[in-house]
Order: sequence, then structure tokens, then C-alpha cells
Amino acid sequence: MQPEFNFFQHWYPVSPIEDLDPKRPTPVTLLGIRLVIWKPKSSDSFRIFIDQCPHRLAPLSEGRIDDKTGNLMCSYHGWQFDTEGVCTRIPQAENPEIVTKNQKDFCVNSLPVRQENDLLWVWPDVNSQELAHQTPLPLSPQVDASKGFVWTSFVRDLEYDWQTLVENVADPSHVPFAHHGVQGNREQGRARPISIMQSTPGLIEAVADGLVTAKITFEPPCRLEYAISVGNDGKQLGLVTYCLPVSPGKSRIVAQFPRNFAKTLHRLTPRWWDHIKTRNLVLDGDMILLNQQEHLIQQRQLSASWKTAYKMPTSADRLVIEFRKWFDKYCDGGLPWKEVGIPIPEAAAINDNRDVLLDRYKQHTRHCSSCRNTLKNIERLQLILLGYFALVISGVAVLPDSLRVRLGLPLIITAILGLGLYSWLKFWLVPKFYFVDYVHAEK
Repeated sequence: MQPEFNFFQHWYPVSPIEDLDPKRPTPVTLLGIRLVIWKPKSSDSFRIFIDQCPHRLAPLSEGRIDDKTGNLMCSYHGWQFDTEGVCTRIPQAENPEIVTKNQKDFCVNSLPVRQENDLLWVWPDVNSQELAHQTPLPLSPQVDASKGFVWTSFVRDLEYDWQTLVENVADPSHVPFAHHGVQGNREQGRARPISIMQSTPGLIEAVADGLVTAKITFEPPCRLEYAISVGNDGKQLGLVTYCLPVSPGKSRIVAQFPRNFAKTLHRLTPRWWDHIKTRNLVLDGDMILLNQQEHLIQQRQLSASWKTAYKMPTSADRLVIEFRKWFDKYCDGGLPWKEVGIPIPEAAAINDNRDVLLDRYKQHTRHCSSCRNTLKNIERLQLILLGYFALVISGVAVLPDSLRVRLGLPLIITAILGLGLYSWLKFWLVPKFYFVDYVHAEK
């Protein structure tokens, strides 16, 4: 029986636009389909193709954007493709008519794309492009500058499945405990009743009560957001997440954090600093818990249902229950991996390698323009500081005695201060872009 919900016929935001490099192709995987993002020189918009050259199926994401034509070039044999995926050049062709007569056979599958709310969106079904044009994007009403909101964006790849990600974001009661000291306080953990306002195939809405009231909206398959009113003076805070299914045991979160207050602080806070101090720490706090939870629930579901595997006696779990019921009813409790030729393992293995689970560089830094550019600048600054220290020490040693007394001490002090800054960068700041071990017992 075919599930009622078609994951392929929906819009997904694959990346914040500011994180994409317009000078080189970027690979991304969605629903088990390898895609390549690239920007033609003649266009203001990015394009997304299936990541396969029709010649010998080499990945176009390993290609380059040709300097002369502005088209996407495959690095294996130099075939080129224009904005629509049409092959424009085959260097090995003895006769130019080989290209012009066979363009339909030699083209790359191009997917519908849109750029909205600072995100790049893709429709992963190449055969329903007309439906894509008729389907609105699942945009958040909170990401709207005309209503006085400002926001930042964030992306990270995660070591657990899509349904585990949705289940986690739909559960505000875990915040004081899993994120103690980062976004919550375990001493303030208390009952957080959740009421379901409506539940349909295309929308679930709920309200969570507590210190503040939050409206939670899940628009399948990816938009899951919180709208929070702060006080009685119209201040609003939001958490807008897009939960992307990547492959079995892998997902991606693209998040936006809108608010309509503290706008000066928003402008003054570097994006990369927000990422290393808060956003990555929040996801670090969940990573090991969810990876192991996913293994255990999949193991239990081989012989039983989540309804008996989980013990959920309070209304705080009401939205998790509603999501699981929706997933069972409309998706047969599974993602469409078989449709893209991916065999489903019986149960994901527990991954005890914390270096892999909490690998910030692979999961976030390399995808984030702010973090990767800052990291490059820090590494350049480290070289300058080391060079300055070596130059000063060697220079002072050869100064005449009269100058050494007058200039040598101030120069050595500045060199030592520079060495201290180098040490702070090397041992405290730089590791924040690569790996931070998150041990709950130490929080």
C-alpha cells in the first residue's frame, strides 16, 4: 500500500544562501538523493542538479564553474552544462553536431529551486515540476522584516534520523535538562502541559504552557517552529527549524532565530560567535542522547510498537505522541528510502565514537560561511603572531646595547602578549570550530 504522504513532492530549504560559495559547486544530500548546488555566472540565482554527469556518472559537485562560459564543468572529461542542465560542450566530440543532436539525452536533471527568506529551496521530484510551481513554500510568518523581525540562520548535519530530529524539536520539556547552563536550568524543570489545537495530514498545531506560552507548528515534512510571546509589551521570540531527511541515520537541520527586540545586540553579535557559544552547544547536548535513543527504539520496533517501547504518561509528551501517530497513519511509520534504492538496516548501530558524533567541523563549520571564513582568518592571525614573536626576539638580540635597553623591553612585552593571544586562539577558540566534548555529568 502506497503511503498517503509523498516526501518527494515538497519544498525543502537545503542551506542558508549566505553560506553557499557562488564560485564553486556544493554537494548536498536530500532523501538519499545526491545533489549539486551551483551558481551560473550569468544568473543571480543558484541552480540544483542531480549530482551525476550523464557521460560516466561522475559527481558534478567535484567539478568547477568554467571561467569563460560560466557553465558547470565536469572535472572528469570536461563536459559542460548550462543553467537548465543542457549539455553545451563535449571536448572529445569529433563533430559539434554530436552535442546539438543529442542534447536531450546528454542533459542533467535540473530540479525546481527558489530563493526566499534567505534560504535556498529545492523540490526533489524532477517529474512534478508543474506541481512545484503551484505549491507554496513552507515559510515562517516570523521571518519577516516588514513586521519588525531580525534573525540569524544556522545549518548542521546530524548523526540521527529525521523522525528522531522532529521528535526532539517537538519536545520542549527536555530543554532544562539536556541543555542545562546553555538554554535552560534543570532546577527549573517542571510540568509543561501541551495541548493539540489541530491535527491534519498537512498541519499539526499545539500550545505548550509553562513560564511562557509557546505556539508550536509542524508543517510536514520539514517546518517545525515555536512562536513565543515574551512579556506583555509585544516582544516575540521564535525558533524556526527545518528538519531534512538526508539518509538512514542522518538528518540536517536548517534553523532561523527571529525576534522583534534587542536588534542592536543582533547587529553587533558576529554570527560565528553565536554559533560556537550557543547554537552548536545546543545540538551537542542532544547528539549522543539521540543517537543512542534511535538505536534502542529501532531495536524495540522490530518486535513491538513505539507505543509500548516509550513510556509517556504526561501531557508534556502530547506532541511527540501526535507526531508518531501522524507518521504511522500517513507515512506507514517510515521514510521512502526504498524508492531511491537505499536498503534499510534492521537497526542503526550505536556509535560510541564521540569524535565523530560531535565533529563540529564536518557537521557545521565547513558548511557555514561565517565560521569557515573566521577560522581561516584566525589561522592567518596565528601565523602573524608567531612570526612577530620570532622576529622581535631575534631582532632584540642583535640590537645595540643602548637601543636594547630603551626599545627591547617594550618590544618583548608586546611579543609575549602576542604569544598569549596566540595560545588563547590555539587552545580555546580554534577547537570550538572543530570539536567540543559534551559531557552531561559535568554540566
